[in-house]
Amino acid sequence: MTLTLLLLVAPLVEGVIAVAVYTLVGLLLFGVSYLIINRVLPFSLQKELVEEHNTAIAIVMGALIIAIAMIVVAAITG
Repeated sequence: MTLTLLLLVAPLVEGVIAVAVYTLVGLLLFGVSYLIINRVLPFSLQKELVEEHNTAIAIVMGALIIAIAMIVVAAITG
């Protein structure tokens, strides 16, 4: 009985660990890409978004975030 339960739970635990690792890797890659984008831009992204309320930059950054997320997902899933 215990062995059967262990055999049923083991793949679930492995899946949860895999999801956690992929999530951490994805967030790390996303954070690094955001820092690179912030350094490359000739203006302060924080100032434009928070202080100036620049909607155009917010839309472009949102599209960039989605694009980077798609690249990260493709890289992780193979």
